[in-house]
Amino acid sequence: MQLSARSTRSTRSTESTRSTRSRSRRTLLAAAAALALAVTPFTAGPAAAEPLDRQQQYAAAAAEFGVPESVLLAVSYLESRWDTHPGNPSTSGGYGPMHLTDAAHVTAQPAGGHIDEGEDPRGDEARPLTVAAPAATELAPAALGDAALQTLQAAAALTGASEEALRADPTTNIRGGAALLAAYQRELGGPVGAASDPAAWYGAVARYSGAGAEDTAAAFADEVYGQLREGASRTTDDGHLVTLAAREVNPDTSTLHQLGLRRGERPDGLECPVGLGCEWIPAPYEKYGPGAGDYGNHDLGNRPAQQKIEYIVIHDTEGYFWPSVGLVKRADYVGWHYTLRSVDGHIAQHIKAKDVGWHAGNWYVNAKSIGLEHEGFAGHGTWYTEAMYRTSAKLVRHLALRFNIPLDRHHIIGHDNVPGTVPSTVAGMHWDPGPYWDWSHYFDLLKAPFRTTGTAHTGLVTIDPEFADNQPAFTGCSRQPPGVPNPPPPVTDPCPLRGSSAVLLRTAPSHDAPLAVDLGEHPDGSPGTMYVPDHSARASAGQTYAVAEVRGDWTAIWYLGQKAWFHNPASARTAKWATGFVVTPKPGKATIPVYGRGYPERDAYPTGVPYQAITPLQYTLTAGQRYAVGGVLPSEYYRAVTFDGSSPGDWTVVSGDLRYVQVQFGHRIGYVNLDDVLILPSPVGAPQ
Repeated sequence: MQLSARSTRSTRSTESTRSTRSRSRRTLLAAAAALALAVTPFTAGPAAAEPLDRQQQYAAAAAEFGVPESVLLAVSYLESRWDTHPGNPSTSGGYGPMHLTDAAHVTAQPAGGHIDEGEDPRGDEARPLTVAAPAATELAPAALGDAALQTLQAAAALTGASEEALRADPTTNIRGGAALLAAYQRELGGPVGAASDPAAWYGAVARYSGAGAEDTAAAFADEVYGQLREGASRTTDDGHLVTLAAREVNPDTSTLHQLGLRRGERPDGLECPVGLGCEWIPAPYEKYGPGAGDYGNHDLGNRPAQQKIEYIVIHDTEGYFWPSVGLVKRADYVGWHYTLRSVDGHIAQHIKAKDVGWHAGNWYVNAKSIGLEHEGFAGHGTWYTEAMYRTSAKLVRHLALRFNIPLDRHHIIGHDNVPGTVPSTVAGMHWDPGPYWDWSHYFDLLKAPFRTTGTAHTGLVTIDPEFADNQPAFTGCSRQPPGVPNPPPPVTDPCPLRGSSAVLLRTAPSHDAPLAVDLGEHPDGSPGTMYVPDHSARASAGQTYAVAEVRGDWTAIWYLGQKAWFHNPASARTAKWATGFVVTPKPGKATIPVYGRGYPERDAYPTGVPYQAITPLQYTLTAGQRYAVGGVLPSEYYRAVTFDGSSPGDWTVVSGDLRYVQVQFGHRIGYVNLDDVLILPSPVGAPQ
């Protein structure tokens, strides 16, 4: 979810926030100094000449500070997959391959709330929701004295390196991480030395996670040792091949209890897989006013018995973990099912899966989905941590298996894939988690990788660029308060060049051609732009489209009623050939409407329940065009407009005879009436 640029703060609020941040920075620097004094100092031997190879840099740092090289490599992999993200911090303010955190950066990042003022996150005209924008004090980062958010300062004290070098120079950053690990190990009284047994470092690894709860620290350490057993080899974002040789290690977990972390009983009914750090922080189902509809911040339900859960929606918070959790605890705000923390992947559950959260801005999708909010920003230049990717993937896989949700991009969708409900809501729909969420890696972690299943003649493509090498020149990352697709200019300042899941779509097979047109985002028919929230002309990794034409190094797909071209050379494919099913209008139908929700026909509504209009979006599907099928869905409307279920038909699902086909129509999904289309195997009539 995201906050719009339309929501502005007063000068007084801004000055108050700056003052708070100034006090927070002083607190952080003092806490960082205390942390550096708290770990056992040591004197490293003289550093050798800087190794040129990244593998050698890890080996040198391990030898210098007395850390087993395999442990150092595995910890770094769980923090960053050995990437440098040059100059760019994570949402937790973590820098470099060792994710050394600088909380002073966190306090300097602007944070938003989840929604625009006046926006309806329920997406239900039958029960409109008006929510006030949160106050600046509700958005400020919390718990900034936490040592987990200032490890960079501690590393500086231990190594003598400058904070600037620890942020920007990979060699120095790796040395800082090794120094911290060694200091944690000494504090626990464990053996230190590059040749020491990796099994004895479990407690130090757990502490490195920064987790405040024992189960979350253990989950991180277990992932590190799992990676040790599995091994890894990959090329980093700056071109270095790094390898972690697989080895069998059975860690000594007894030192975990020496860390003094919070321990608690896992509450009954917590819907998280065993082995993850997860807690129950409930979202309130409460009244906040005298009216029957004055309640929040979700609706009671009986899923999947009453209605199948079709989707898991991936969001980012556009803010920090604790402020976001604070907002979901408000009865007069909105609710989602889970929030995930960046620094350690910790999970908080707020709503049971059977109940309906208010998170997607589309009531049809809300009623059929589970919403996950990830601490992060879609376009601020920060990156999502590996720890959070991993716990999120484990949680999503657990939920998908439990509720029989297919692990594909038709059902595991971003908030940016949720369609508008009616034409007037399309432009205001959210765009998180944004073009920098690594969908391909995420699906690898889900154990459902994107694969080639066809050829150039089978009619479909699944978008899958090489994430690190795919670096579109987006603009406006430093200017936009996140959320609004079409803010006022100027928005031309360049974003940092970094890996992206997004592939650009053009009106002709040329890099000079204008970007594709989205009439929902740009009603005047102007082409899409490179402004980071404007996904008018982008396809994302894992999304499958029908091929319209192939011309040399370029492939055209059917997209929002037009041919949209992307560069797809044989030497470096940005998409995989695929097979499946497509829809096309039935013979005799020149065009058919596209919908943002699958509501029933009028006759399906019982007496007393108002009919919810079936309103087409501003797009049409024209004869001869083809779109990839995501499934055939029933027409349903979940009626929930009062706190106590007193309104006619409340807490029931209205089901109709209509059926809808979900299609990958643009960047967002859409729905077409099954009676309007033919469903065909993708090779039939595919371009040759």
